[in-house]
Amino acid sequence: MAMRMSSLFLRTLRENPADAEVPSHQLLVRAGYIRRVSPGIYTWLPLGLKVLRKVENIVREEMDAIGAQELLFPALLPREPFEATGRWSEYGNNIFRLRDRKDGDYLLGPTHEELFTLAVKDLFSSYKDLPVVLYQIQTKYRDETRPRAGILRGREFVMKDSYSFDLDEPGLDKSYQLHRDAYIRIFDRLGFHYVIVQAMAGAMGGSKSEEFLATAENGEDTYVRCSNCGYAANVEAVQITAPPAVPFDALPAAHVENTPDTPTIDTLVAHLNATFPRADRDWAAGDTLKNVVVMIVHPDGTREPLAIGLPGDREVDAKRLEAQVAPAAVAAFEEGDFAAYPALTKGYIGPGALGEHSTSGVRYLLDPRVVSGTAWVTGANEPGRHVLDLVAGRDFSADGFIEAAEVRPGDPCPNCGTPLEAALGIEMGHIFQLGQKYAEALDLKVLDENGKLRTVIMGSYGVGVSRAVGCIAEGNHDEFGLIWPRNISPADVHIVAAAKDDEVRTYGEELTRALEAQGIEVIYDDRRQASPGVKFKDAELIGVPTIVVIGKGLSEGTIEIKDRRSGARRSVPVSAAVAQIRAEIGRA
Repeated sequence: MAMRMSSLFLRTLRENPADAEVPSHQLLVRAGYIRRVSPGIYTWLPLGLKVLRKVENIVREEMDAIGAQELLFPALLPREPFEATGRWSEYGNNIFRLRDRKDGDYLLGPTHEELFTLAVKDLFSSYKDLPVVLYQIQTKYRDETRPRAGILRGREFVMKDSYSFDLDEPGLDKSYQLHRDAYIRIFDRLGFHYVIVQAMAGAMGGSKSEEFLATAENGEDTYVRCSNCGYAANVEAVQITAPPAVPFDALPAAHVENTPDTPTIDTLVAHLNATFPRADRDWAAGDTLKNVVVMIVHPDGTREPLAIGLPGDREVDAKRLEAQVAPAAVAAFEEGDFAAYPALTKGYIGPGALGEHSTSGVRYLLDPRVVSGTAWVTGANEPGRHVLDLVAGRDFSADGFIEAAEVRPGDPCPNCGTPLEAALGIEMGHIFQLGQKYAEALDLKVLDENGKLRTVIMGSYGVGVSRAVGCIAEGNHDEFGLIWPRNISPADVHIVAAAKDDEVRTYGEELTRALEAQGIEVIYDDRRQASPGVKFKDAELIGVPTIVVIGKGLSEGTIEIKDRRSGARRSVPVSAAVAQIRAEIGRA
């Protein structure tokens, strides 16, 4: 059924919404695809729902093509399965929790590993039942701290999640590759540029992990890539190549010096160059060892201080740190915390006060660049004093190492050493090998060919379906509005009746019905009160890839076909209009 603008549930806006920060959010609201209900929660209006369903169908077609079977779990889930896997507490404040009238605990599903695992456990018991791949396209709920960018980062969103169940590692590898290939086809069809990068599984658990990131200037995921060997990784997953250890036998002994009023790296470096000049070069921030203390908040609410030692020319990357300590969260180490740990002297913290065997008992982890034999200037744990020539492996050690320092453009590629490039993207898909974490927690086992119980091995694969709509909009627009790829556009053709006389309106109806009879989806702007200028602006804003204008040329037997992306226009005779439109949209 054609959509007529005179009755379509739609209102377009000329100004950007006040809370809309990125183009996709601005345009989807202005063009009448979505409407905000509350932060991170949106209504899908008729045009938006058509686009969302087309994205769903592309995902569904490619999942069905690899033999995956679709089911649908409830969004309202009981506590018990999540208690068994530990995630009831691990999720902390990131999930919506509620109680029923009988005081039973429930949550709104943020993800469904537990339910998939229990479904297979309930129905399958033999190796002959495997492998199996199950998927759903479902609404998910996560209590985002800061919802932003419209449907790109919401509290309620539509996601495709699938899970593979295999008897062994080779089976998991095959299931993983099937999904990887299917994802390539899905994202090729969705019409935006993307990269595949190494990633971390995070709180989900598992081993091998890759993300599909849509490249976007407004993306909130930073990744690095190597132009030489093709290496690409989300910054959370980058493993730096530590320099080799160096001998320290000939290095001078460590010595403590007065360094008044030097609580920051910049003030320290300035003082070093003024008071302790080097013969070979000036002191630099990279010669200092910065010790950053944070508070790790575990899912059960317990708090643990953690100190991170890293070169002074680097900052701690919050996302990299959070990925390393997940499912715990990271909080600032505040003034009250310093009072609780008096061995830590703010602005002058050094390795001597850190580590499990120190007087503070604060766990101490080092950046991998701090290798044995490297000499540093760092805090002496006294106000206004630093220690120089403090050598790793000789004068201090730590409880371990951590990848928490920022990754910067120009850092060497872990594979080949070529300087890395950095870019931003939007996470659109994530595939990873879960292993046996959930199968073990929920006792999912099958009998193998020898009659012995074997724990099933799982893979997990997600696609952000509603996020894809925002991502496609982010990459397909101009200053006038949206420009949808044809296969997910809400219609094939947008017909504009650009004059108010009855002849134009009558022919518009005839053309709409003729196209509709050929299975072509049409938006027909038949509004009597709207001016041609308003109709043209709305057509460009809505973004259907082919616009047909019926105007003054009708009296001479012609109409105009406009390509929304290129702006190219051409007149065609009325007698050939249907055939020409079919050719324009690829239906000839």
